[in-house]
Amino acid sequence: MRSIISSICFVALLQLSVALSHAGENSPVIVFDEGHGQRFAIDNKGDLQLSKLAETMRASGAHVTKTKDVLSDDSLKGVSALVISGLFKPLQPGEVEAIVRFIQKGGRLAVMMHIAPPLSNLIYRFKLGFSIAVIHERQNIIDQDINFRLTDLTPHPLFKGIDNFSAYGVWAIDPCDAATAIARTSPTAWLDLNGDGILSKGDLVQALAVVVTGSLGSGNYVIFGDDAIFQNRFLEGNNQKLAVNLTTWLIAK
Repeated sequence: MRSIISSICFVALLQLSVALSHAGENSPVIVFDEGHGQRFAIDNKGDLQLSKLAETMRASGAHVTKTKDVLSDDSLKGVSALVISGLFKPLQPGEVEAIVRFIQKGGRLAVMMHIAPPLSNLIYRFKLGFSIAVIHERQNIIDQDINFRLTDLTPHPLFKGIDNFSAYGVWAIDPCDAATAIARTSPTAWLDLNGDGILSKGDLVQALAVVVTGSLGSGNYVIFGDDAIFQNRFLEGNNQKLAVNLTTWLIAK
């Protein structure tokens, strides 16, 4: 069994190395992590998959690939940007530290949450926090109060040419003193802290951060409290423009 696992890891590393060598020196490389229980992939065409996001990134001239290997200094060598979207299984401590070193050396990271708890070790390593449940809104609702448009945006390259975008089942991110909130809910959004399913005494009502950015060393990261933003079904209009802007930001030198 151990030899089989070793062979699988070797093949994954070899595939990534070949992809990097074919990318050429002038082509930025964007790698999607698919080794932590992700159910939404860049090679699949379904409504909740990420193939349109990958196509958007390739249209920019970036070389887009994926890895199911353990994230390490070796597996991230030569990579311009790492995308972790829809993670279901936690990163191992060594992987977290490899990601930190990757950013410190100038890499860029984009994280999109499907469920927040499996990302806790990475979020805490960045000295951030997250909510215990998804946000409910009372303004800019799309169809139900967990799906809504974000209109409170701080000027940032990610929001070039857009004044709102849509999100679907969003976790709040606490930037603490380590990051900057660049997209927030309305002041009337709330978190169901007592779990009764309705807005009631004990719940938190306030503007909540849903996109934060930060830096480590010479690199940068962005964390989105939702992964549906970039899924095939929802990648249209301003969300598509956001994907284009994200690509530009990820490969910027």
